[in-house]
Amino acid sequence: MTFDYDLFVIGGGSGGVRAARIAAAEGGARVGLAEEYRMGGTCVIRGCVPKKLMVYASAYPGQIADARAYGWQAQAGGFDWGHFRTALAAELTRLENAYRGTLKNAGVTTHDSRAVVEDAHTVRLADGTALTAKHILIATGGRPFVPDIPGADLAVTSNEIFSLPALPDRALIVGGGFIASEFACILNGLGVQTTQYYRGEEILRGFDDEARRHVADAMRANGVAIRCNTDVERLEKTPQGIRAVATDGTADVYGLVLYATGRRPNSAGLGLERLGVEIGAKGEIVVDGYSQTAVPSIYAVGDVTDRINLTPVAIREGQAFSETVFKGRPTQADHDIVPSAVFTQPELGTIGMTEEAARDHGPAEVYTATFRPMQTLFAGRQDRVLMKLIVAKDSRRVLGCHIVGPGAGEMIQLAAVAIRMGATKEDFDRTVAVHPTIAEELVTMKTPVRGW
Repeated sequence: MTFDYDLFVIGGGSGGVRAARIAAAEGGARVGLAEEYRMGGTCVIRGCVPKKLMVYASAYPGQIADARAYGWQAQAGGFDWGHFRTALAAELTRLENAYRGTLKNAGVTTHDSRAVVEDAHTVRLADGTALTAKHILIATGGRPFVPDIPGADLAVTSNEIFSLPALPDRALIVGGGFIASEFACILNGLGVQTTQYYRGEEILRGFDDEARRHVADAMRANGVAIRCNTDVERLEKTPQGIRAVATDGTADVYGLVLYATGRRPNSAGLGLERLGVEIGAKGEIVVDGYSQTAVPSIYAVGDVTDRINLTPVAIREGQAFSETVFKGRPTQADHDIVPSAVFTQPELGTIGMTEEAARDHGPAEVYTATFRPMQTLFAGRQDRVLMKLIVAKDSRRVLGCHIVGPGAGEMIQLAAVAIRMGATKEDFDRTVAVHPTIAEELVTMKTPVRGW
């Protein structure tokens, strides 16, 4: 059978674009790609990139206050949201065009259209055009989830936050994960009176308990009102704003309610189930280690598979797919010991086991250091850094590393190299410290604070 394409990718996010580019430019494949919104996907257009730029923007008030403590005659004016939003939109357009250029230079044919799967080798575009392909790759990512409560339509999600017409005076963030916690810090830093509701015991569930408590305490000290064991029962429109009635019976009015209560895979309506592609309970496409579904010609990568929902992981999965299918090198993406960062204020960087997970792994020791960093100590701030290593007693391997403080994301990337290579505590100890730095504490902790 002659196909229109060797590969057709549905979804123009990080995973799909990487797979398409490698298959075309390095694998010699004829590749088509359909994206129904904007090229670049969630991360570039409405996720990691614009969020990180908002993190930078929200940090300047503290930096300007520190500058005064260092002798600079610095004064912050009001934050011009309209100016920032316009500049942000221009940057996202630049990045989208860069993605389009990358695909064009690789020889990929792009279609600005929704696409669905008609059979094992056919996709159909929104205008009715049918295209055939030897292989089909689903890379449609995920979407924010808002629970079905009265007044849910009054809330916004991370999809809409970057294009608000104006910043509110008061905001409620609902959720306790990294997206909710990051936006609570961002809005607080931009001068918005911010409250965060989370139905659990403490925010950032799944991260190391000591580290997430450290982050939560710092957020509260910086002005975020975190209310745990609290959820929204209903939202009501009032002349003053949005009235949020909590499950504990209290109520307050906000100019903005942002829901960040998780994400769901974008698998609905693609026509997959009737072809025999297995869909999991959350809507995730079930794949094997090579990202192949139960239909041999159909594959899936990225958040739509709900494995590890991080952009770099989706890129690795897309790369591994093309290495396997188009370059003759069977490759599985490695989902073991993946580093990550939460861009709260302060940041949290983490890799490997939490202390809680390590307790089920075997005998281990915990090394920690908490201290006030030099830069903000001089400025009179009470910020504290946490450094934490979890070490196996028998092998002495470092099982986990958790950092809370300025630049934690940058530091954890480098620590991840050593930990993935199997570094021991003694390897860390033998490494000469770079002084004066925050990171030197990683190699100067000599005595465990606890063990089992």
